[in-house]
Amino acid sequence: MDAFWESFLLMFVLVNPFIMSVYLQELVSGTSAAYFGRLLFRAGWISCVIYAIFAWAGDSVFEDVLQVSFAAFLIFGGLTFLVVGLRLIFGIGPPVATLKPESGAVSGAIVMPLMVGPGTISASVIAGSRLDLPWAVLAICSAVAAGLGAVMLLKLLHDFVRDRNEKLIARYTETAGRVTALFTGTFAIQMILNGIQRWMATLPT
Repeated sequence: MDAFWESFLLMFVLVNPFIMSVYLQELVSGTSAAYFGRLLFRAGWISCVIYAIFAWAGDSVFEDVLQVSFAAFLIFGGLTFLVVGLRLIFGIGPPVATLKPESGAVSGAIVMPLMVGPGTISASVIAGSRLDLPWAVLAICSAVAAGLGAVMLLKLLHDFVRDRNEKLIARYTETAGRVTALFTGTFAIQMILNGIQRWMATLPT
């Protein structure tokens, strides 16, 4: 069960409800709780299907289908996360385009690139290598449900506080973005190191 909880925690950290609530600030502020919940539900099950595919296929999907090494994917994913973390740390605009309530296919836009990205795909592959497929899918989907449930709670808290203290909302958004940037940057470096380690293991001795 240690592998199950390790996989669960890794995916939950990467889904990161705090930073996702920052990315979705326009939707949090401009939609009803019921509509926002439906968006999260659709984004969640779409993401879980994609994660399950990668947990089942493993890193062979990169080497056999895409003709690239999993190490290269880890390094590129780490660099992507590093750019996101640096932008958040230094306040250089939003790391991804802001989603607005009137945007088309909002659920799909939440899935890509907010939920399905290099980090979560890597976590799905790792979960599939650690656990039997049913347990891997359960760990992944449980983490996604917990993460999106936390986002929904933050939405409800936002609606409760918004009419009473708008400055508090702005302060939370800024603070949450900068704090989570530290974890994002740290995980980015770890992904790069893991990718380099995997690549070096393939070199002839």
